[in-house]
Amino acid sequence: MTDVKLPFTARVAGLPSTIPFVGPEALERRRGVPFDVRVGANESAFGMSPKAASAMRDAIERIAWYGDPEGYDLRAAIAQLHDVNVDEVCLAGGVDELLGLTVRMLVEPGQAVITSLGAYPTFNYHVTGFGGELVRVPYKDDHIDLQALVDAAHQHAAPLVYLANPDNPMGTWHDAGAVQDFINALPERTVVVVDEAYIEFAPESAQWPITTTDPRVLRMRTFSKAHGMAGARIGYVAAHAEAIVGYSKIRNHFGVSRPALAGALASLQDTAFLQHVIDEVARGREDYYELARQYNLAYVQSATNFVAIDVGGGERARALLAELESRNVFIRMPGVAPMDRCVRVSVGLPADRAVFAERFADALKAI
Repeated sequence: MTDVKLPFTARVAGLPSTIPFVGPEALERRRGVPFDVRVGANESAFGMSPKAASAMRDAIERIAWYGDPEGYDLRAAIAQLHDVNVDEVCLAGGVDELLGLTVRMLVEPGQAVITSLGAYPTFNYHVTGFGGELVRVPYKDDHIDLQALVDAAHQHAAPLVYLANPDNPMGTWHDAGAVQDFINALPERTVVVVDEAYIEFAPESAQWPITTTDPRVLRMRTFSKAHGMAGARIGYVAAHAEAIVGYSKIRNHFGVSRPALAGALASLQDTAFLQHVIDEVARGREDYYELARQYNLAYVQSATNFVAIDVGGGERARALLAELESRNVFIRMPGVAPMDRCVRVSVGLPADRAVFAERFADALKAI
């Protein structure tokens, strides 16, 4: 049976065989050499709470059991943190899974979905996979253009708009008042995903209480970044109870593992460790700002655990990435002009930052 072809749907057959990100592991396999410094995937260099690690080790003793399909204890703790009802919280395998569920829940094939040109590509991956039609509006001065998103939503009668605040890949943010004005200006039947994966690192002006009174607003958060649990795959959405009912109709009810549930609950309660990570990330950002100034390079003020450094154009940025890879340093860059004039480097441990600074200088000389 040499020429057998699976009966893919027309939608799947027409999709490119690509994934949103090429992982550092894939690059290492291709190169045959591991990276010395891994500061490209916006992972936490500071690990997770020791209390979370202990809780996960204990949970492994019962790994033969399924996790609670309702994730009740963790949802109750999240609800208490945000002063919402437990029925207004849904868990999933990170924000990435929640984005896919959201598109599946709200977007019919052929409908327009609004995002920013160059924003988080996994959202685009899900929209395309479920048959939506992406409408991408350009950034404005390295920020997501809120008015352009509103205008596109009205023009296309879009059921869904995506906003990351703070933003990946530039690290910029909008203050809470501007985000609320943006939501108020959307069409009455347009739902907005507010992806707050990096919110713990943002200034106070960007942080606003989670409320669930507006059924059009889906607030998504993760344990991958500040909590240092990216490999555990767990995140949540807080929203109106009607939205949570929709998620429950289609989500994988056993999709979050028992150790992930235990670790996330312990991490949520370890506020001292979380503050330690936030403080260390702030120090690391300042190191990168100083590094950029040392070489007369511009940088983008960041509210995340990474910094975008302007190296003067897309070709230079790609050349710099290649030079750093040849020096066993993994970073990334935005994929769309004009942001692709920058390289993006995650905050590593002080030792990682020192190695990066040395090899960054060598790479700059080489290009």
